[in-house]
Amino acid sequence: MNICSIFARSNNKDNMSIEDQLKKNGFVSTQGLSNWQEQQLQASVRKGEAMRLKNGVYAHMDALADTMVDIRLIIPNGILCLWSAWSAYNLTTQIPNAYYVAIERSRKVVLPDYPEFQLIYQSDKLLSIGVTQKEIQGYNVPIFDLERSVCDAVKYRNKVGIDVMAEILQTYIKLPKNNISRLMDYSSKLRVRNTLSHYLEAWL
Repeated sequence: MNICSIFARSNNKDNMSIEDQLKKNGFVSTQGLSNWQEQQLQASVRKGEAMRLKNGVYAHMDALADTMVDIRLIIPNGILCLWSAWSAYNLTTQIPNAYYVAIERSRKVVLPDYPEFQLIYQSDKLLSIGVTQKEIQGYNVPIFDLERSVCDAVKYRNKVGIDVMAEILQTYIKLPKNNISRLMDYSSKLRVRNTLSHYLEAWL
């Protein structure tokens, strides 16, 4: 279901109030709201119960206290990656300082003032490698899968640090359900196969 359709205008007298929608879903889009619903939303903002994230997107304050947000609503077609993905898969003990989201490099995205996002620009070809969905704290989040996320640690090792890459790769190797074949396939597509093989030979 399209996330915006949840908030579509309705003549049903039992239609859920904006306050209840915010409490239940955490986020609300202004698309299709009636004037009355818009007034409710602004009242919630004035009371400090909700916050405007970007044009047309509002969040309940309790939702912002969680460690995950609705990526699909804030950055449509964005894919959770790098630090955020590593944390979601428990590959690292480090806590992300922002939501890391991969998007197509030609896109222009308006980011909210809060929470903080870091955009990772990639080509369509790279964005298609290892995309999956993962439920995180009630949100169905687009995310790179486990093997793609490990390959990204190798690919970005000079930016994130060799120690971080080593922690991620060693944690992955110890997982009972790792898929080395898929890992090597992704590494070839991401052009890090030789580097990955070097580390695997040392630790396997």
